[in-house]
Amino acid sequence: PGSIWNVWLMQAFLKPEESDERRCDSLKSLIDRNCAKSNVIDPRAETISMKDNQLNNDLENVVQLRPQSIKVKLRVGVPHEFKVEFKRAEGYPIDLYYLMDLSYSMKDDLERIKNLGQDILDTLQKVTQTVRIGFGSFVDKEKLPYVSQVGPRRRNPCPNRIDTCQPAFTFQNVLPLTNNAQEFKREVSKQKISGNLDSPEAGLDAIMQATVCQKEIKWGNVTRILVYTSDDTFHMAGDGRLAGLFQPHDGQCHLKEDGSYDGTAFDYPSVGQLSRILQGNNIQLIFAGDRERALSALIPQSVVGVLKDDSSNVVQLISEAYWNLSSTLLLEQDRTPPGLRVSYMSDCKDGASRNWQQRGECSGIGVNKQVDFTVRLKASECLKEPETLKIQMQGISEVLKVTVETLCDCKCGAAEENSQHCGGNGILSCGVCSCNEGYLGQKCECKSNTDSNNDMACRQDNSSQVCSGHGSCKCGQCVCIGHFYGKFCQCDDSSCERHDNEMCNGRGSCKCGKCVCNDDYRGSACQCPTNTDMCHMKNEVFCSGQGECKCNRCVCKEGFMGEDCSLITDPFILCLSAFPTATIDKTTVIIGTSVSLIILIGVVIIIVYRVLMELYDRREYQNFLKAQQEADWNMVCLRYTLFQYSL
Repeated sequence: PGSIWNVWLMQAFLKPEESDERRCDSLKSLIDRNCAKSNVIDPRAETISMKDNQLNNDLENVVQLRPQSIKVKLRVGVPHEFKVEFKRAEGYPIDLYYLMDLSYSMKDDLERIKNLGQDILDTLQKVTQTVRIGFGSFVDKEKLPYVSQVGPRRRNPCPNRIDTCQPAFTFQNVLPLTNNAQEFKREVSKQKISGNLDSPEAGLDAIMQATVCQKEIKWGNVTRILVYTSDDTFHMAGDGRLAGLFQPHDGQCHLKEDGSYDGTAFDYPSVGQLSRILQGNNIQLIFAGDRERALSALIPQSVVGVLKDDSSNVVQLISEAYWNLSSTLLLEQDRTPPGLRVSYMSDCKDGASRNWQQRGECSGIGVNKQVDFTVRLKASECLKEPETLKIQMQGISEVLKVTVETLCDCKCGAAEENSQHCGGNGILSCGVCSCNEGYLGQKCECKSNTDSNNDMACRQDNSSQVCSGHGSCKCGQCVCIGHFYGKFCQCDDSSCERHDNEMCNGRGSCKCGKCVCNDDYRGSACQCPTNTDMCHMKNEVFCSGQGECKCNRCVCKEGFMGEDCSLITDPFILCLSAFPTATIDKTTVIIGTSVSLIILIGVVIIIVYRVLMELYDRREYQNFLKAQQEADWNMVCLRYTLFQYSL
C-alpha cells in the first residue's frame, strides 16, 4: 500500500538544497509535506490473466491445472501473490512401460512376467479405461570388464552348460506402448535370459533411453509410468572408464531401427542428469526392488516397492506405487530467474496449517479432489526484461506460464522540452530536469565548465570521493542525500559510537559522527560518568591507593581486588608493597629460587650417595677380615693333619 511503500512525486516542489531522491518517499510523508496526491505515481503490482480455462474432467479436453497463463507486474521489494488450483481428473489415461533386468539372476522373474501383462492392464483399468503397456529389457555394456569377450562365453553367457542364454546387450525396446495384452504376452514370451560378469547392470542407460526416445517408445500426453525391475545394483557415471568409455552421456536417443541401443559410445548417465530428464519428460518412476531406495531419494516423483524373489507380487506393487505417486502433489517452477524469489503455501484441505515453502506439497490426495496453492513472487531488483517461468505439477504435462516484469519506470506523461521550470535549459520529466549540454543543477541553473568537471570543489581532499559519496556535486556545491550534511556531505548524525545498545549511551547527542556528551559524562560513547563516588576514597586516596578510578569504577593493580581494591589476592604483592622503593623482578626471583632449590637437592643427593658408599665399603672390609681369619684357621688344621699322618 502507498502508506507503507515509497511512491514518486511528479510535482516540482524541492528546495534548492534538496536532492531528487527526496521525491521518493512514503505517501504519508509526501502529503505531510503539502504535496498534491494527484501528482503522486504509485504503481501497484497486479496479475493479468492470459488463459484461465475451468477445471475439466472431459478426457477430450481435460484441464487439471488452473490458470494456464498469467502476466504479473511486480514492484521491487513488494511481495505479490496469486492462486493456483489443481484437481486430478478421474479416469486420466495411463502409459506404463515395464523395464526389466535380464541378467541371469532374474531367470525366475522373467517366467512370471510373461503371464502378467493382462493382470497389469486389468488392475490399472480399475483406475482408468485407457491403459497402454510396453516392455523393454537391459543387461550391461558389451565390453570388458562387464561382459566376457571370449567367443563361446560371449554367445552363451549362462554360468552353466545346461542353460542357453542370449548374448548380453545394453538396452532393447522389445515392445512399444500398446493396449493389446496378448501382444505383450507374445513379445515377452520370446525373451531369453542373458548374463554378464559383474553384479551391477546398465539400468541407468536403459532408463535414459526409455525416457528420451519419446517417438520410439510411443509415449502419449498422459500419465507416464516407468516400472524398473532388477535384483541388483546399477552402474553409474564414471564406471565406464573401466572399459575406456570417457565420453559423458549426451542425454539423447540412440535407438537403432530394431529397437536396440549400443552403449559402448558413452559412459553411464549420472543420477542428476537422469533426474532432470525424467522431470522434463513428466515420467514417474517405480522401482520394483529395495536396492534402489537410495536412488529413489534423489529422483522426484519416484517410489520404491519391495519385489518378491519371483516377482509374484509385481501387480500389487504397481497398484500401490501408482496410488502413492498419484496421491502426492508437488507443485514447483522449472527455474528461478536471478533477482526473483518464488515461494508456495499449500491448502491441502486437511485443516493443517502451512508455512511458505520452496514448493507446494500435499499428500494423501484422492482423485477428483481439488487442492489450492498460493504462489508468492518477490523481486529483489529490476529485471532487465520480462522473464517467463513454468509452474508445473510433477508427473503432469500441463503447465502454468508466468511472465514477470518489474515496474521500475514511472509513467509521467509527455516530457516538456525547454521547460521554464528548468530555466529553459532542459527537459522536465516526472518533476526532474534533464539539462541540456552545457548546463548543470537541479533546475539547470548552472553553466558547466567544459574544461573541467567542477568536481574538485566538492571533494574534501584530492583522494576523497565527490561529496564523500553521500551526495552529488551541483554547480560546484554538494547536494547531500538523506540525513547527510556538511560542506562535503561528510556529517552523519546517526553513525556515532554506541554503548549498551544506545547511541552515545543516551547521555549525549551525535554531531557529525562524534558524541557530544552531557556535562556529567565523558568518553567516545559518553560511557563514563564524571563523578567518582563509586571509587570509595579513603584518607583522600582513591581505590585504597592500589588502583585507578576509571569511569567511576576502581581498576585494581595486580594482586588486589574488590570494589575499592582493599582485598589482597597475592601475599607476595603485600610484601613488595611494604618496600615501595624496592623494585624486584618476580620472574628473576622465581627463576633464582628454582635454580637454588635444584642445586640444594643435588648436593643432598651427593651427600647421601657418599654416606651410602662409605657404609658399603665398611661392610665389605669387615667381610674381608672375617674371611681371612677363617683361612688362617683352616691352614692350621691342615698342618696338624699332615703331622699326624707323618707319624
